[in-house]
Amino acid sequence: MPKSKPVSSPNNHAANPGPLSGKAAAGKGKTAKTRIIKKYPNRRLYDTDTSTYITLADVKQLVMATADFVVRDAKTGEDLTRSIMLQIILEEETGGAPMFTEAVLGNIIRFYGNAMQSFMGSYLEKNVQSFMDLQVKMSEQSKGLTPELWAQFMNAQSPMMQGMMGSYVEQSKTVFTQMQEQMQKQSEQMLAALGLKR
Repeated sequence: MPKSKPVSSPNNHAANPGPLSGKAAAGKGKTAKTRIIKKYPNRRLYDTDTSTYITLADVKQLVMATADFVVRDAKTGEDLTRSIMLQIILEEETGGAPMFTEAVLGNIIRFYGNAMQSFMGSYLEKNVQSFMDLQVKMSEQSKGLTPELWAQFMNAQSPMMQGMMGSYVEQSKTVFTQMQEQMQKQSEQMLAALGLKR
């Protein structure tokens, strides 16, 4: 087990987030190196890139910086990245400004084990990505604006905003339609297979 070193503050990691994710690195013409974080039985996280122990808050900073990283069990090498991300979400949800209502969480739980589970995961992923793309467009349009100018920008750009939201809604409909088509194909294949058995 590596020697314990002082934990770097999350702010330091934000200033120097480490390797960019594959998508971000592609824009800079560099190949990203995956940052490896080891999780020990005592629940401590060790960043092999900086040779320091880090906290969950530091890992959150890596996520915010779109750094390419993986969390592995120090003994088995098992990939624990998803469980660490779920821990971050849990902390955020219990931190006073939750994103998910009880109704939403209940509906998500009900999809586990459901025939629609794989479709729902894909649907949510594509929808969130579409929303992120919309957010990027809005950020690009509002760079360098003061709060006063932002208010003027929003008033002047109302038709543009409606267009962006319309585009997002359209993409969401398209994803849902594709999901329905996939379900229909699978149902037809299942019925055909049952017909052959008879």
